[in-house]
This record gives sequence, C-alpha cells and structure tokens, in this order.
Amino acid sequence: MKFEVEKTEEEWKKQLGEDAYRVLRQKGTERPFSGKYYYQNDHGVYVCGGCGAPLFTSQTKFDAGCGWPSFYQPISPDAIIEQLDLSHGMVRTEVICAKCGGHLGHVFNDAPEQPTGLRYCINSISLDFEKK
Repeated sequence: MKFEVEKTEEEWKKQLGEDAYRVLRQKGTERPFSGKYYYQNDHGVYVCGGCGAPLFTSQTKFDAGCGWPSFYQPISPDAIIEQLDLSHGMVRTEVICAKCGGHLGHVFNDAPEQPTGLRYCINSISLDFEKK
C-alpha cells in the first residue's frame, strides 16, 4: 500500500524513538492504562504521532474502561484505514493512519452506548494532541 508520507525504516526509527516505532511501524501495543492520553479530558484534536494527520476529536472520546483511549468515530471517514488483522490467533480490525500507514490500534463493535456502536481502541503512543 502506498501512502502520502513514506520514509525509510531508519528515518522512522530516528523520528519516533524506540517505543513509538514499535507500535506505529511494527504493530505493537502499549500496556493498558499506561498511555498518556487514557485519562486526558482536554478539548482538542488527536493527531497521528507519525505524520500529524488529524484522526479523532476529544468530542468523540469516551471511557470504555479498556485501558486505551477510545473514540466512537474518526474525525473523517478518510482519516483512517481499517483492515483485517489475524495476528495473535484473533480476528480483529486494525486501524491505521491513511496518510502514513502507522498502526494506531483496533476497532470493535462493542460500544452500544455510543452513537456508532464502535470503539476505536487507540494506543496513546500512536497519537499527539493539539489542545483547542
């Protein structure tokens, strides 16, 4: 898949650092309840930690109790790409940044109290935040 922002693995490693590289470029995850944005309630926009593309707004963030920041919809339908993930013996839907291909997390259809019924479960380390 081709993306608007493409870099060599060495460029990504230098830009992101070890932990963010492991999640964004190698599809890792952070430990639950450890991310810097899990408890955050400020108003603003969550952007991709790899390329700065806007991904989610604080208005769609909710506490799903899962240990990762959760959102019920992306900022726009074309901000993310959803793809089948069969890793770790599970069937899930991976969420990646449409601009750079960075791994963000997964989406689940288990949030019936939210308007979309969806829970975008996103790694804090995959995000940056622009306060409004």
